[in-house]
Amino acid sequence: MTKTKKGYELYPLTVAQKFHLYYLPYCPSAAVLNIGTSLTIGTEVDWEVLRGSINKAYERSEAMRIRFTKDADGTYYQYIVDDTEDRKSRKIDFVDFYGQSMEEAENTMRQWTSVPFPFEDSPMTKIVMIRTPDGFNGVYFLGHHMVVDAQALIAFLKDIIEIYCNKKYEGIPYPKEMCSYVEQLKKDLAYEAGSKAKQRDSEFFENLIRQSEPVYNGIHGTDKLEAARKMFENPELRTAFNATADVTSALDIFHLEEEPTKRLLDFCEKYHVSLACLLLMGLRTYFQKENGQDDVSINNAIARRATLKEKKCGGTRIHSFPFRTIFSKNMKFIDAVYAIRDLQNEMFRHANYNPTEYFAYRSKVYRQPKAGLTYEPMSLTYQPMTLREKGLDDLGGISYKTKWYPNGMTTQAMYLTVMHRSEDNGLDFNFEHQVKAVSKKELEYLYYYLCRIMFKGAENPDLSIGEIIQLV
Repeated sequence: MTKTKKGYELYPLTVAQKFHLYYLPYCPSAAVLNIGTSLTIGTEVDWEVLRGSINKAYERSEAMRIRFTKDADGTYYQYIVDDTEDRKSRKIDFVDFYGQSMEEAENTMRQWTSVPFPFEDSPMTKIVMIRTPDGFNGVYFLGHHMVVDAQALIAFLKDIIEIYCNKKYEGIPYPKEMCSYVEQLKKDLAYEAGSKAKQRDSEFFENLIRQSEPVYNGIHGTDKLEAARKMFENPELRTAFNATADVTSALDIFHLEEEPTKRLLDFCEKYHVSLACLLLMGLRTYFQKENGQDDVSINNAIARRATLKEKKCGGTRIHSFPFRTIFSKNMKFIDAVYAIRDLQNEMFRHANYNPTEYFAYRSKVYRQPKAGLTYEPMSLTYQPMTLREKGLDDLGGISYKTKWYPNGMTTQAMYLTVMHRSEDNGLDFNFEHQVKAVSKKELEYLYYYLCRIMFKGAENPDLSIGEIIQLV
């Protein structure tokens, strides 16, 4: 029998949503699941038209109207409220930061990002219309990670701006409809209910895990691995403690200019590989250089938005798996990049698999002396989708800015998100990291050598990995 709440059908949580609930108990505040960002444009804004555009975007997006509830057994469910009820429970405020410094305005938005949402039967997103001290106007958006990921957020903000521009400027078309979250949710739940596809994906990952045990690589060498070996009196131990109990985080951003970014993108175009492959190659080569080990494993996030329906359905769809490569120093740089591309394509085909099941199976195959030991020093997300997608080219040269605001905590030692800047399509390397686990100085060192490796490899793709390491 179908369960309902207030007349709305209840659906189980997806694997991607449960994954967030899985690490929530390890954090002192539920704000760890908050994503805060702002989008502002360099022109005057009609605030009432913008308010109407925001409301219309909510009406067009089922995922932005998700609510959560818990049954008597403590099991969480989700349901989608209709637009009328959603509007009653949402308020769109306006805050004018004009006259303050940019730093003061950004500190306020950072503060907003650190306030957790009430979890049950409550809106899981919030929008504030803002005027910033630099004369730009737009919106601050706060979303809970269980209803929105970066791609869903970008698609939603893009929808707001396109609806607004259609109302305000002649000749700008009304955006095409968003896609149904519920339709996609039903597909995901059918997959989880013992489908043949799930069985195939389980077999793929279990075979991958059983091949051999990975080994931990530290940001500045083998010190953490050696410390763990000493602690557990096991010189063969291949895991280490990476994160700390203190989840206080900082966000350090390094900017790569438009011209060098273009050189990397030109390399990717010439050799038919994605920038994600080049980033993975750069990072794993950095760890190989620092640790002297050919075997490197890094957590890699997969967006799971291959189809148009997946791209436009909203919600959270990210699954994250260890990405392990074993490349000898004699291997050519370009051959290693191709090997990464092939493995990534293979993993994409099986990416609906439950990451929690992956880690549970791996810890069963390779028993560890204590919980919390890991093989992966960091996580990587590459975010190819930006607001400069087709559709926002029609703004007649109006400049706009986007900015992300950290929530102040993370359960991971280091999480790198690489994104294209809206202003010039250069790259931003966003390092969110535990303050006690990784210092800004260490990140500067990592970023410096990551870039050197990628550029040297892109300029000399036929050199071996060992030769690239010597040159940097």
